[in-house]
Amino acid sequence: MATALLCLFLALATLSQASANAEGDALNALKTNLADPNNALQSWDPTLVNPCTWLHVTCNARNRVVRIDLGDASLSGRLVPQLGKLRHLQYLELFNNNISGAIPREIGKLKELVSLDLYRNRLSGSIPVKLGDLQRLRFLRLNNNYLSGHIPMSLTTITTLQVLDLSNNKLTGPIPVNGSFSVFTPISFANNPLDPFPTVPLSPSPSPS
Repeated sequence: MATALLCLFLALATLSQASANAEGDALNALKTNLADPNNALQSWDPTLVNPCTWLHVTCNARNRVVRIDLGDASLSGRLVPQLGKLRHLQYLELFNNNISGAIPREIGKLKELVSLDLYRNRLSGSIPVKLGDLQRLRFLRLNNNYLSGHIPMSLTTITTLQVLDLSNNKLTGPIPVNGSFSVFTPISFANNPLDPFPTVPLSPSPSPS
């Protein structure tokens, strides 16, 4: 019995370490794609097994990364698809930097995400349809970037959404007003070359796999 319990303990410890390594690898991939003039990421040491000791990273009791706080850090560079490996992440705070490039569709894998704050950067390209998979999201702020294309109808299926700001981008096409978007006013979409604010809900189109 004691041997079985020891084996179980070792197996759980190995699994926890493997998870920590995967999260550390994901964060290190982000670090290597960012310029960091103020050394905000100096403590992000890839030789450490557990990223929970790194500054601007918060973990839960099981040593899983649940929060990244890097707002106002003067970072530039690009986001990476490896962020999708942070499966327990609840808060991704990267606002008011100089991050450019596209929003990785892999962020849609972060099913525990509550807050996605990427506002006041230099992000471009379309808003990924897969962000509609973030069914626990309450705060989505992508304002003051260079995002273009249509607003994905998939976002209207996020029933938990409380705060939405897509203003000051280059978004075009219709503004959804159905589902969770029914409570948002034109201010959430201001300063985009969008169609006039509608009064009739739009029918959602199927989400691509």
